[in-house]
Amino acid sequence: MDKYSFLNAAHTSFFAEQYDRYLTNPDSVEPSWRAFFQGFDFGLENAAEDLGVESEKGGMVVLANGRKVEMPETLQKEFQVIRLIDGYRSRGHLFTKTNPVRERRKYEPTLELSNFGLSQEDLGTVFDAGKILGIGPSSLKNIIAHLESIYCDAIGVEYMYIRTPERIQWIQDWLNKNDNHPNFTPEEKKNILRKLNEAVSFESFLHTKYVGQKRFSLEGGESLIPALDVIVEKAADQGVKQFVVGMAHRGRLNVLTNIFGKSPKDIFSEFDGKDYEETIFDGDVKYHLGWTSTRETDSGKIVNMNIAPNPSHLETVNSIVEGISRAKQDRDHGDNISEVLPILIHGDAAFAGQGVVYEVIQMARLDGYTTGGTIHIVVNNQIGFTTNYLDARSSTYCTDVGKVTLSPVLHVNADDAEAVVHATTFALEYRMRYKRDIFLDLLGYRKYGHNEGDEPKFTQPLLYKSISKHDNPRDIYAAKLIAEGIIDENYVKDLEEKYKNDLEEDLLDSRKIEKTRITPFMQDEWEGFEQVTEEVMLKPMDTTYDLKKMNQIAQSITKLPEDKKFLRKLVRLVEGRHKMYFEDNKLDWAMGELLAYGSLLEEGYDVRMTGQDVERGTFSHRHAVIKTEMHEEEVVLLNEMGENQNGKFHIYNSLLSEYAVMGFDYGYAMASPKTLTIWEAQFGDFSNGAQIIIDQYLSSAEDKWKLQNGLVLLLPHGYEGQGAEHSSARMERYLQLCAKDNMFVADVTTPANLFHLFRRQMKANFRKPLVVFTPKSLLRHPKVMSTKEEMANGSFQMVIDDAEAKAAKVKSLVFCTGKFYYDLLEKREELGRDDVALVRVEQLFPLPAEEMRGIIKKYKNVDDIVWAQEEPRNMGAWSHMLMHLDEAKQFRVASRRFYGAPAAGSAVRSKRRHAQVLDYVFDKSKDNMLIR
Repeated sequence: MDKYSFLNAAHTSFFAEQYDRYLTNPDSVEPSWRAFFQGFDFGLENAAEDLGVESEKGGMVVLANGRKVEMPETLQKEFQVIRLIDGYRSRGHLFTKTNPVRERRKYEPTLELSNFGLSQEDLGTVFDAGKILGIGPSSLKNIIAHLESIYCDAIGVEYMYIRTPERIQWIQDWLNKNDNHPNFTPEEKKNILRKLNEAVSFESFLHTKYVGQKRFSLEGGESLIPALDVIVEKAADQGVKQFVVGMAHRGRLNVLTNIFGKSPKDIFSEFDGKDYEETIFDGDVKYHLGWTSTRETDSGKIVNMNIAPNPSHLETVNSIVEGISRAKQDRDHGDNISEVLPILIHGDAAFAGQGVVYEVIQMARLDGYTTGGTIHIVVNNQIGFTTNYLDARSSTYCTDVGKVTLSPVLHVNADDAEAVVHATTFALEYRMRYKRDIFLDLLGYRKYGHNEGDEPKFTQPLLYKSISKHDNPRDIYAAKLIAEGIIDENYVKDLEEKYKNDLEEDLLDSRKIEKTRITPFMQDEWEGFEQVTEEVMLKPMDTTYDLKKMNQIAQSITKLPEDKKFLRKLVRLVEGRHKMYFEDNKLDWAMGELLAYGSLLEEGYDVRMTGQDVERGTFSHRHAVIKTEMHEEEVVLLNEMGENQNGKFHIYNSLLSEYAVMGFDYGYAMASPKTLTIWEAQFGDFSNGAQIIIDQYLSSAEDKWKLQNGLVLLLPHGYEGQGAEHSSARMERYLQLCAKDNMFVADVTTPANLFHLFRRQMKANFRKPLVVFTPKSLLRHPKVMSTKEEMANGSFQMVIDDAEAKAAKVKSLVFCTGKFYYDLLEKREELGRDDVALVRVEQLFPLPAEEMRGIIKKYKNVDDIVWAQEEPRNMGAWSHMLMHLDEAKQFRVASRRFYGAPAAGSAVRSKRRHAQVLDYVFDKSKDNMLIR
């Protein structure tokens, strides 16, 4: 007897249920059923005329593998209906009515009945497969109507690639309710209309009052406002206490006013171009500014609202928002990270085109970067600046990158306000339930050109002909509510008149003579911190630390747990650190660094460090995370300090990204000034992958947005013959960005100075970004040692004078920085020269010019002052010295020649050039500028 003969006895609804489970998750069905369904599918997929199922007399079916199975024709049809249902679930989004202003592209194969072995004759037949949709046994006609309503109306849903059956089932159950259509009360509908009216009226008011001024209007995508409103209202009811929003400039002013409650008066002042109260503050264009506010929801919940400042680099803010959110979660919401909700609002062209989007999405599930799920909303204009979507991406949708994390994507007609709010409610419930990302693609249009002074008909004449005749979403929705008898003809007119009257009052108020005052973003987090000038940055600071406490910290971080087994090399390394501290009193770079972290942790500061391979360290020096030999269990000794532990140490190896990771940590530092937040580059030159963060945030945010930030960049730098890459951290680029009081830049040469530099970063009552050019070969250099007393009792030295030089004997005074000092020292010892003093400039910005001048005066017999650097003349710190120290114009420069690449690829050539520079430092007749 054939093993499939039992098919005749079972009920078709049972088959339907099993086959549906098989289609969504094959492993969830019993093996014999799975084998049967695989054979059945194989037959279907290899058919010529009837999808591989050849019926014989007596109800026998020949599968493509040759096996004959007795299967009633009704059962065959049930399977085919289930495949039809599966087709709608998988491909229905391609056949939706989601585009308000033009026809959709045509996709093949379609959802025609014939593609599933069904025909018009089957429409009246009742199928048990209807139970899968929650409608019970139903005619094929009703099943199709139900599927069209769920999957092919104003909302297209992509989710069948998700690999978790429970999530798929939850989504399907949610969609089956009300055929994926909302059932709003009259009051809810009026509220949607009210928010739409605010969005539309705000834009038309600005268009009238500020003709031709750039505002990057939301027109064509106004349904974003009721969407955000419902997220805030419903999320607050589900326990969300803080919202962190990131978006580019399109629609930003509208969101600031109608969601964040920023006074229109302030926005009008910005349009009128009033100057700022503070002379040290340059400000930024109005549609880049951040904002923090407190909002009371309709149900009486008080929530904190933040919209992060963002430059014109459209998607840069994504990683900043995630970092801010994570910092808030770590600090105040560790027990329930869902209480902080990140929302990212994207443009379609930027979302598809900007690589940082992919980087941020790849972060979403990583321990060091997860924020418990982000709601992504794409305001889809179907156009870039002038670029059509067909030229803007290769993928079908702009949101296809969201499938990287197997996240649901909903495509919604932005003209259908109820569909938008319905889809947004789904997105919120999914995020809160599963703590995962979800994507909403709101398909609308852009009413004007890229800005309000641009002519879009130059490049899209047909599209803009259609847009010019198109009603706005408010008027479309108002007509619907009038037809339903919920409002009358005057309702919208009254709403608009009242809203615009309020705006008129704000406009008059804004034109009173006063200067614009910028409220600091997230000022609650920054209470007690001051914005300071360069003079304050140059003042010495007490960074001493009690030696007894340091001894206790050293004991904790130089002793491995005895109940765990570690690699012998690691055991020796930790034992070596114990000896280094407690016997030799010669502490290397790693010990100086770890003790700095330990001292701050004891004082109640947190420390967060991320970057590629930072746990061990690229050069195997840090070993902040130690793994057991047999089970790779992680041991973090800096979190095992017992009663000396008042802060938390967080360290994470990052994904192979610079742009998004540096942005994330900048955002983290923005929201957590009492955390020493560090990003380390694997090699210093890798930081150029994050140049946008460096230019738009790190160096300029205090001037533009009044934002302090204490992010530390550790950039390994030093010429060890490794070629054009991995030698230079391109310090000249950072130094060129230095101005007034915008950051610290240091190139320190001793573990003690690093210790005090890190402590100064946190002990100050202000925050500035800190860029540190860190060593590679010096990590184990026998002369790069400090004592515990130098750490406990010392301070940060911006300049280190030559302790060995006798001033009266010195004829040649050499200023240098970083690792090159030790090369010069070795050369001086080799030559036996006591007439040369080597002075280290440890802080490059703000440049300690007065200290340097004092040192020049000290060496009265000097007739030759040298600036020595290992970098080419057009790189390194030389040009910076010329800009910030007048005396430098008289210096003799010893450096490599001018080059396009930082270093030679040949180790032999690199070594020769290095030697030439060293020779020239000690003998000015050997002008290396004449030698190649």
